[in-house]
Amino acid sequence: MTRQLKHADYEAIHEFLERNAGIRLGPGKEYLVVSRLGRLLPTYELADFGELVTKLAGFGNSRLQTAVIDAMTTNETFWFRDLAHYRLLVDGILTETKPSRLRIWSAAASTGQEAYTTAICLQDAMQGGRISRNMGYEIIGTDISETALEEARGASYCGVSASRGLSDDQRRRYFREDGGCIELLPQYRKGISFRTFNLLKPFDALGKFDVVFCRNVLIYFSQERKRDIISRIARVLNPGGHLFLGSTESMSGHEDLFEMRNIGGGLVYRVRR
Repeated sequence: MTRQLKHADYEAIHEFLERNAGIRLGPGKEYLVVSRLGRLLPTYELADFGELVTKLAGFGNSRLQTAVIDAMTTNETFWFRDLAHYRLLVDGILTETKPSRLRIWSAAASTGQEAYTTAICLQDAMQGGRISRNMGYEIIGTDISETALEEARGASYCGVSASRGLSDDQRRRYFREDGGCIELLPQYRKGISFRTFNLLKPFDALGKFDVVFCRNVLIYFSQERKRDIISRIARVLNPGGHLFLGSTESMSGHEDLFEMRNIGGGLVYRVRR
């Protein structure tokens, strides 16, 4: 079995990923395809990448198609990432709006750290009296990778994912140690659910939200798809709702949909109505 990747096969895989997941590989990423999809060849008894491309184009191969998208999805995340966003949410938005009910969407939930960090910050703020203890909340985490979501649902982490972004104090306060791994305590898991979802699909079935975290994912989409996704996020936000992007991402070109707010040195975008 050869793992040589022909240019035509690379282009076909690129087209498949962009059409089905919005992922743009661009030039010079052949090594990524070889390293990530090469592992699938023996699993699916494929001789080479040419046969993989043929199978992807055929009918009845949804399992393989899902596996390819899953393998090519970057699931890099960590605890309390962009901590200023969580402070802004609690000490800015929620102290300002004082909602009785809050609905949050973690739109690229990966292995769950973003959704769980949000819950931890909400619980801490409620217990500390910074926001109402009676506020109800629901957090929905979605991702295109079912493998990542399986880990998220288990709320148990080992290795790098059990330490990256966490202090020793946070590990003691929010988790139960289990043989070198950590498991999130039950009170920080309530109100959270995860589901497989493709951002290229309609958002209607998800319902309306007060806050959307869509951080560090739009960079993988074309400008046209990015515009479409941001437009549809605007439509699922309740009046006065807020969108968080990654700290290095920009809303440039979308000022008609959102207004930028600087609260305590952190940036967030409020939907225009």
